[in-house]
Amino acid sequence: MLVRLAACGVCHTDLYTASGADPTGYAPCVLGHEGAGVVERVGPGVTLVGPGDHVVTLFAPECGECVHCRSPRTNRCTAIRDQQNAGYLPDGTTRLSRDGQPLRHFMGTSTFAEYTVMPEIALAKIDKAAPLEGASIFACGLSTGLGAAIYTAGVEAGSTVAVFGCGLVGLGAIAGARIQGASRIVAVDLSAERLAMAKHHGATDLIVAGPVAGEPRTNADGTITADAVEWIKSVTDGFGADYTFEATGNVGVMRQAVEAAREAWGLATMIGVAGKGETLEIVPRFLITGRRVTGSSFGGVKGRTQVPQLVDRWLRGDVDVPALLSHRITLDQVNEGFDLMHHQDGIRSIIEFA
Repeated sequence: MLVRLAACGVCHTDLYTASGADPTGYAPCVLGHEGAGVVERVGPGVTLVGPGDHVVTLFAPECGECVHCRSPRTNRCTAIRDQQNAGYLPDGTTRLSRDGQPLRHFMGTSTFAEYTVMPEIALAKIDKAAPLEGASIFACGLSTGLGAAIYTAGVEAGSTVAVFGCGLVGLGAIAGARIQGASRIVAVDLSAERLAMAKHHGATDLIVAGPVAGEPRTNADGTITADAVEWIKSVTDGFGADYTFEATGNVGVMRQAVEAAREAWGLATMIGVAGKGETLEIVPRFLITGRRVTGSSFGGVKGRTQVPQLVDRWLRGDVDVPALLSHRITLDQVNEGFDLMHHQDGIRSIIEFA
């Protein structure tokens, strides 16, 4: 399908690949994977979408037929993985070029462009009532956070949750935990501004992260300066949170998420992407006393089936999507979007196409 993009989020994964730190990255290519737009034309055999449909792009496709798509345990579709990972469309070709030289398709999407060509299994058809600029962040960041809480971890009503990192993914996990009925949601971040956003989306306790000397103290803005792991244990009878989520990609923070998970049944879910060559060290005793550690790719969301359902939750008022859209930029300002992300200015910059 030929898709005309209406909006595209500037995601950390784009910056990660552009930096050269991504061991699976390739160049030259057109970056961008958090897009939403309108189908303009379809090729032979396309049956899942048609011209005029509003769609969210999916770097995690859903063919519905492979062994992974048929399993409720994963969203890791295998249908077009090899070609997609190499930067090509399913037939091994590219539709992009510069000065006669081919450019590869990033994550099968390449949404830093006015138009993109994609396979039908990598598009989620959504309700046309959903504004496309808001729908774009369901293509990656927001769905990843929501899905991690709803699908990967399956947060239970009445449980205690801790989220480390309050960017878009972490805020999505907070909103997902609230939707699931968690009774206490602890948000941990370096930024008071992001902690305020966390409260808006459902956090009940706000912890300013970082090395802390002395006893915990409550600040004028309601945040708490404390050792996050110790504070979480102190309010859970010394055991830890039922569910923890790591959304920074920092392996030190990942270890905190494991240590803050409840002895006996705590589940620590890793959502953040660590740097090339980094490893996570875990004290084995944290595991043999009952804690579990899992990873979450795209929040465990089955794209064509469940992204439209998450968008519908937004339309019903379950998630305040406009509050997450902090900056509007044009395509030629994409590097400014990277700078804003580097300085943690806002939650998500959105490229708007004329």
